[in-house]
Amino acid sequence: MTSLSNGLSRRGLITAAGAGALTLATRVPARAAAANVLKIGFISPRTGALGSFGQTDGYVLDLARKALAKGLNVGEKTYEVVILDRDTQSDPSRASQLAKTLINSDQVDMMLPVSTPETINPVADACEAAGVPCLSTVMPWQAWYFGRGAKPGQPSPFKWSFHFGFGVGEFYQAYLSQWSLVPTNKKVAVLYPNDADGNAIRGNLAPLLAKQGYTIVDPGPYEDGTTDYSAQIALFKKEKCEIFNTFPIPPDFAAFWRQATQQGFTRHVKICQAAKTGLFPDSIEALGPIGFNIASACYWHKAFPYKSSLTGVGGTELADGYEQAAGKQWTQQLGASLALIDAGCAALQASGDPKDKAAVAKALSTLKTDTVAGKVDFTSGPVPNVASGPIIGTQWIKAPKASRWKLDYVVTEHATDPNVPIQAKLVPYS
Repeated sequence: MTSLSNGLSRRGLITAAGAGALTLATRVPARAAAANVLKIGFISPRTGALGSFGQTDGYVLDLARKALAKGLNVGEKTYEVVILDRDTQSDPSRASQLAKTLINSDQVDMMLPVSTPETINPVADACEAAGVPCLSTVMPWQAWYFGRGAKPGQPSPFKWSFHFGFGVGEFYQAYLSQWSLVPTNKKVAVLYPNDADGNAIRGNLAPLLAKQGYTIVDPGPYEDGTTDYSAQIALFKKEKCEIFNTFPIPPDFAAFWRQATQQGFTRHVKICQAAKTGLFPDSIEALGPIGFNIASACYWHKAFPYKSSLTGVGGTELADGYEQAAGKQWTQQLGASLALIDAGCAALQASGDPKDKAAVAKALSTLKTDTVAGKVDFTSGPVPNVASGPIIGTQWIKAPKASRWKLDYVVTEHATDPNVPIQAKLVPYS
């Protein structure tokens, strides 16, 4: 057998060449496949104190994955889409670390964090630092924009992160509309926590309400996890407040409302307007009889007359499907989480090149699209990087005997989106 100068036989050279060709053949498709795969990071609180926000996310992600099973068409190309969902366990530090891992190890093309500043802000900050497009929803946009360092009247400091949904202005319109439905002395007891939500509401919403003749009785910020609210309750009783408004996490509201009932404050309350904790049936149901007639507000309701641009599913179908699959009552988070995926996919398509992060960020900055929660329009402000959305007045009432659930969640006003039908008249709490 003739040997070659490098010590390989002719047969060995042929074998080696064949192996090299095989290696090349396997590597090229792998690289091509990577170029045609879009990775989306989806981060939400599915356990912990904020777990109610993420309760329906598994169902929504299943719908989205089924809709994307054949890929996402962008121009003439079709991309495989992989959604990597992560649970923050309601911990902001964990949210930040999850985002950094998705960015650095998983190399996601887009991030979709959802629900509360404790989840969204640390993820958005990580994306901003790393140059990864980020789209979020479900927190007041002021707490997202100003809470992360933007200044009124100055250019946006954000290039990669974008947010859509309600803000203080929408709460203001909804509350004025809702509170006009029941006669009161217009004295409002407020319990706002010392967090991004509470501070944004205290600094922006309370002054607007005061200008409309409401007397705001504010005992000052409290820390999450407070167990004794006797001082606040005593002040509210002394001031004879007939409206109560709060933005707490669920355990804090449950502790406060039970103490307020025991100490006689709730007998004077005609409107209990609970945000954040008042969004979900399990939080209200856990209160027992004192949960009936608590007023709330929704960023999505099954009565919304819109359809998902990704899945084609409408409000009633989405809610009914979840109840059948999960055996639990529908929640407004269903529509919000699906709307986020609707808008995220629309931005990837609008970019022209979803693997180009700068192109995706540019597409987000001018995105105008329809979702199951309504229109998302970044061309109309109110500030750069933000698209405003509705918040609708609602109330938890005792469900009819024929219902399988203990509570019914009805729309009582629609100032920020008249397309949503009003279903019932607001009932005084006491």
